[in-house]
Amino acid sequence: MVATSPLELPTLTVSDPVRRKKILERLSPLILTPGQQQKIHDIFLDEMRLGLAAKPEKESSLLMANTFIPELPDGTENGEYLALDLGGTHFRVIYAHMKNGKFDEEIVDYYHVPSEKRLGPGEELFDFLAECIANFIQKRQLGGRNFQLGFTFSFPMIQKSLDVGILVSWTKSFNCPGVVGEDAVRMLNDAIKRQGGLDITVTAILNDTTGTLVMGAYLDKRCAMGMILGTGCNGCYIEKVERIEKWLGKHKESEVIIDIEWGSFGDNGVLDFIRTQWDDAVDNQSLLVHSYTFEKYFAGKYLGDLFREVLLTLAKEGLFCSGGIDILNTHGAITATNVSNIESDSFKGVTDETKAVFDNLNLIYDDDDLHIALYVAGILSYRGVLLVSLLSGILLERMKHDHCTIAIDGSLFQHHPRFRPLMEKFISDTAPGRSFDLRLAHDGSGKGAALTASIAERLKKRSSR
Repeated sequence: MVATSPLELPTLTVSDPVRRKKILERLSPLILTPGQQQKIHDIFLDEMRLGLAAKPEKESSLLMANTFIPELPDGTENGEYLALDLGGTHFRVIYAHMKNGKFDEEIVDYYHVPSEKRLGPGEELFDFLAECIANFIQKRQLGGRNFQLGFTFSFPMIQKSLDVGILVSWTKSFNCPGVVGEDAVRMLNDAIKRQGGLDITVTAILNDTTGTLVMGAYLDKRCAMGMILGTGCNGCYIEKVERIEKWLGKHKESEVIIDIEWGSFGDNGVLDFIRTQWDDAVDNQSLLVHSYTFEKYFAGKYLGDLFREVLLTLAKEGLFCSGGIDILNTHGAITATNVSNIESDSFKGVTDETKAVFDNLNLIYDDDDLHIALYVAGILSYRGVLLVSLLSGILLERMKHDHCTIAIDGSLFQHHPRFRPLMEKFISDTAPGRSFDLRLAHDGSGKGAALTASIAERLKKRSSR
């Protein structure tokens, strides 16, 4: 087997030319044509326009939320801050000490959110969070001082200010009644007061994507885009205030971070022209059907099942594996990590990882089956990189910065061997001549939240003068 480049469109090598032709024709909907790419480009620009409009003629699938963060770390950050990072079944409480714009000390504790708190009354969830903060303060001997807290709340929300975030909908494994439509900051501040003995004020709310941009700017002042590319996918960028029609009133700020919430791009049907039967199958098996359309095309939570569904179809049609295919009916049997490992085989010119995955699944296979799996993993990954790169390039063209560092966090970007190199190529193709680089900005949801609390403090001091 010959090693291939991550930049090349995958090719299929099997011994039977008739079988090869059938597979290529069957999977052709997964390869986006230049015309489809241009259509995605135009639709995304229009969805952004609708999302920023004061009175759009129709609803956009993009939230285009104002984060109310008008500036980024500038090197003057000093003092002690707390951060709370909530977005999954585990959350973190973080203490950060900053000196002359740098992290001087950081303490992190992890807490598990039991299912009864994730599904029970919202007030009880926030009381639980406040209890954990109190536990952290006591355990780490941080009592007797005032703290400002940055709250990473990784759920769709509409912000009214830097310290007001109205929950739009729960996602993932959370569904607490009494929170949708309410301000998560107010609920957490109220819970902290009920807890008693704490001198803590939540001064900023953000999501992990925004935190990644803020963390990216800490690492490189030229950072103007943030992205999560892991279990899910989202992007944010710096927008000119004059372009935000729905932000009414007078504002001193010239720019602000906009949280696009592009994971839901296409929830209104505008991307149905690229949708395949395998995308439908994955969507129908998901917790939130007909939502988060864009990220379901490639994000880590779904990539393994997309791969499995394609192989299942080929197996049913007699084009893949001679036996043991019942496992391919099982949701979650193949993970994004498996797909990443199979992709690494392609670039090394081997099939070791692919064999390991197949052996674990007890599939009966030959060399051609291994090559088919390599091809399927390749074209699914290629499609995903192309989609996320199209959107990234559009933002680069929109911002027109001399140079833009794109801060990215997430396991797909970190570990999938095709994503980074191919993103660099595709973004360059989408935004020719635009100078950019991709930078891993780990822990935007933690350190980014602490940095945002410091920015909030700076803004408050400035406005009180």
